[in-house]
Amino acid sequence: MTPDLRAVDGQAAGPAFTRRGALRLLGLGALAAAAVPGCSLLGGSPQPQLLASAAPLPKPFAVPLPIPPVARPVRTEGGTDVYELTERAADVELLPGLRTRIWGYDGSFPGPTIKARSGRPVVVKLVNRLPEPTVLHLHGGHTPAQSDGYPTDLVAAGADREYAFPMRQRAATLWYHDHRMDYTGPQVWRGLAGMFIVGDAEEEALRLPSGDRDVPLLICDRSFAADGTLLYPGLEGKPGVLEAYMGGVLGDVILVNGAPWPELRVARARYRLRLCNGSNARPYELATGRPLVRIGTDGGLLAAPRTVDQIRLAPGERADVVVDFSAYKLGERVELRNLAAEGAQGKVMRFLVDRDEPDDSAVPSRLSSVERLDPARAAVTRDFEFTSGSLHGGRGWLINGRPFDPARMEARSRLGDVEVWRLTSDVAHPVHLHLSPFQVLSVNGERVEGPPEWKDTVELREAQTVEIVTRFTDYRGRYVLHCHNLEHEDMAMMAGFEVV
Repeated sequence: MTPDLRAVDGQAAGPAFTRRGALRLLGLGALAAAAVPGCSLLGGSPQPQLLASAAPLPKPFAVPLPIPPVARPVRTEGGTDVYELTERAADVELLPGLRTRIWGYDGSFPGPTIKARSGRPVVVKLVNRLPEPTVLHLHGGHTPAQSDGYPTDLVAAGADREYAFPMRQRAATLWYHDHRMDYTGPQVWRGLAGMFIVGDAEEEALRLPSGDRDVPLLICDRSFAADGTLLYPGLEGKPGVLEAYMGGVLGDVILVNGAPWPELRVARARYRLRLCNGSNARPYELATGRPLVRIGTDGGLLAAPRTVDQIRLAPGERADVVVDFSAYKLGERVELRNLAAEGAQGKVMRFLVDRDEPDDSAVPSRLSSVERLDPARAAVTRDFEFTSGSLHGGRGWLINGRPFDPARMEARSRLGDVEVWRLTSDVAHPVHLHLSPFQVLSVNGERVEGPPEWKDTVELREAQTVEIVTRFTDYRGRYVLHCHNLEHEDMAMMAGFEVV
């Protein structure tokens, strides 16, 4: 039988989860770096590497952009909407003319989009019909600890679990994905990701583009074997990747909503694009050649719209932008490009302006009120250093010189406290904080100008220090801080913290 995920040596990647008990609780992702005897980082911290497909790359802009279906509640109980997502394998067409075995929520990639409303609780029942354990994480969710997707809170093959999301948060573009310890990279690569959109009355009153002109765009990269099988440089029988890819895996096919370099036909009207970087390791600098109007970030609306030439998104980051296609003539083609890459990877998708339609949308000069957290009120300042380092006779990815141990808490923060966290990098690391959104205070000692923005993921560039300020509200329990380069995350670049 053809494996559903093939390593570059032709062997199936992502082995059965066979380790049990205490060993699983000792941060075995840390061992991945030592999986190859004499493993080294070639004299320094590695960079992400391109994994070339054996399949011919498809022609760009030859397939239409698919829009993932919107999930419907299976029932409503006392004002709580209950959804059911079944994780299962499916054979789908990602590359034209080839079939690819994916792991998907409801057998699709991306999974169905869940649309929720601020203040209206959501429960997601996750049913695992895959041969491996999984964990569900709502990325950007303000979530009780028992439903946050702690990496060892596994849903075994054949089991199910309910996740409760109270939705005590403002309107924002979120996404959900697998978060299993040691195996997030290959399991998200297989397809375990989807969009989750939160709305509220404030946003609805703004007359922003809506309906078919509110478009989720989950952008990622993948590589393919000649028969269409997903390629991934995993190790056989253990977590981690081949040494050459320890810096992160870059695919050579850019997918948007699961389609390679697609095209979307648009009217001469405003469109809201909800951009999400769902790649394992690839950053994007998105541009159309004309100004973009940015209206939102990870944590929801900005205080006011900002006109920019390009949008940089590290893995895990999101941005909401409005593009006014009335500025283009009928028949014009508008290409969304990735300025951080060249060749085929420098293309993302294309828009074809093909009709006139009425448009009563607007982008007001004021979008929202964004509270500014005061760092002077911080109860403590904490330091977190993200580096490669020695680990079990090899090399790995560490926070404060230590690999992830799910039983160890690197910090204990009091409920209600404001804290400043200082994050420092060796190479680029997109850092994601669970539970609480934050605001960026400074980059390499220089204060960030302008109104505050709510974030849950921030990109540390090479040899950079970023200060963030956050406040821990509503929920006590265990959470994590980690690098969202998924190969780094799987190889131990994660730290637990507890809100007490």
